[in-house]
Amino acid sequence: MAITRVEVCHAAPHFLSAHKTTKKAISLIHRASKNKANLIVSPETFISAFPIRSALRPPTHDHTLLHRMVDQSIYANGEEVQAIREAARETKTIVSIGISEKAHASVGCPYNSNLIIDAGEVLVHHRRLVPTFFEKLTWSHGDGHGLRIPDTKHGRIGALICGENTNPLARYSFMAQREQIHISSWPAVWPTRLASRSPEKGGEGSQYSANYDDVLANRIRAATHCFEAKSFGVTCSAVLDREAIDMIADGSSLEDSIRDALERTSRGILRVRLRISSTVDDSETGAHRPVEFLQNKERVLYADLDLDRCIEGKQYHDVVGGYQRLDVFQLQVNRDKIQLFSSSLRI
Repeated sequence: MAITRVEVCHAAPHFLSAHKTTKKAISLIHRASKNKANLIVSPETFISAFPIRSALRPPTHDHTLLHRMVDQSIYANGEEVQAIREAARETKTIVSIGISEKAHASVGCPYNSNLIIDAGEVLVHHRRLVPTFFEKLTWSHGDGHGLRIPDTKHGRIGALICGENTNPLARYSFMAQREQIHISSWPAVWPTRLASRSPEKGGEGSQYSANYDDVLANRIRAATHCFEAKSFGVTCSAVLDREAIDMIADGSSLEDSIRDALERTSRGILRVRLRISSTVDDSETGAHRPVEFLQNKERVLYADLDLDRCIEGKQYHDVVGGYQRLDVFQLQVNRDKIQLFSSSLRI
């Protein structure tokens, strides 16, 4: 029986502070190691922020926050990642960390990236394939270089970022590499509209127009992949704290509407599917208690995964094996890494 203990961090970054958020990530790694976790998972672009502002502030009113976002993005080989690699090396753990990544070739071209680090070695550097909706105002398109599943002593681990988990070809490429643990990372909230009041039918008062139900959508996506891949699913989202709300809303002519939208939009959840056991580490009491998922408060969830359980379901639907028709379907994946400029470029 192969058991992997995973720590999933439902945590808030120090908004737009790469240094402080890196220190927080390192403390979570050491805390996980003390609780005998093998795999530590952080949310989407945990260092140092997700650009929720682009959903709520017009780009013509957003220059200051954009500058801070780019400034507090980090290099994949920079000092922040080096510090996290050292923490993973010291604790002999595997770390999945989301970062807003600076590009060496440009002063204003960040990527939404995720790193899988095993005892200090970067096994996977994945740049998100396509940013979604308002995220296009911040991040560039990534590449297929990170669509790979490393074979570690704690399982074959894959990670896709946010809306990539809706891409069936990206997910299939993971299934075809014998994925056992699938990480999907998400932001704290994902607003699609400012709150607007409309009359209730048959009565007085008002109600808020429906926002996109990102929580339900993410649960469906995670469950779908687990069912199709016969893998464990780790869903990890960030927490939106008061500091972040204040920084996003302050100074905008739409300040009240922005605060309202951030406070009313459903918060992202954190959960593990197909689990043996799942407990939350209560920072207030130090106790561990059973829980199905986390949502509104900062907490750390632990789950023990029996990787042998990934085998039985393949008897029913092995969509990359006995349940596939390779004579009918083929998939090609380009894993070349984007090179924005050649070092020999001459102008």
